[in-house]
Amino acid sequence: MPLTVYSADDTLTQVSTTGRRDMPMTRPLVDGRLDMTMMYAIHAALRRDLAALAVSAAAAGDDPDRLYATHVGWELFKRFLTIHHTSEDDSLWPSMRAAVAGRPDDLELLDAMEAEHGRIDPLIKALDEALADRESGHDRLGDITDALAHEVTRHLTHEETDALPLIGRVLPEEDWVKFGDLQRARVGMEAAPMYLPWLLDGAPADRVEGVLKYIPPQLHEPYRKVWRRSYAEQNPWSTEHREA
Repeated sequence: MPLTVYSADDTLTQVSTTGRRDMPMTRPLVDGRLDMTMMYAIHAALRRDLAALAVSAAAAGDDPDRLYATHVGWELFKRFLTIHHTSEDDSLWPSMRAAVAGRPDDLELLDAMEAEHGRIDPLIKALDEALADRESGHDRLGDITDALAHEVTRHLTHEETDALPLIGRVLPEEDWVKFGDLQRARVGMEAAPMYLPWLLDGAPADRVEGVLKYIPPQLHEPYRKVWRRSYAEQNPWSTEHREA
């Protein structure tokens, strides 16, 4: 099914996605090693949004209208964090357990990865509830935001320091592909016009080009000339909004 987009001159067009309904993300190998380009790009986007959340929560004070401005950025962050973590829980960690069976230290690391996800989930729920409470949600927002930022940042650092190197050493290529396929399917092609600008918002040029190498060429022009603009207009956490 083609993806409907607007071209640079706002003419309605359709971009062929060769029948795919998932969002292209990565290739399995680079120079014989597992390609973790997208993993690091996702982590960088999550860290960026955590910083934006902290600023937004502090600026909102007790004004419900200013608090509401947090919602769009929060919904994107929550959606893509949830997709990322549930895909790890459902595919990556089980595959890793099979790969390191009989190795207690490595299995303990995987236990820690799953436990860290478990500490993050209740904080997401608590922040949702605070944002929905227009009467007194602002009283809780700061503390929940701080706790969420602490847990997510600590988890990302732990994963990058210990889990990703282990994955690179032991995970079979087909299991890395399976994880990528699941994550792509959960993002979906329908979300591409928002997902790709979210992923690359504020990223340095080398990261942008590194990610775009793995995105079908027919999506580059819509991303550069249409999707980024639309994303910036809708998301008050976008770099363009924050630097204005």
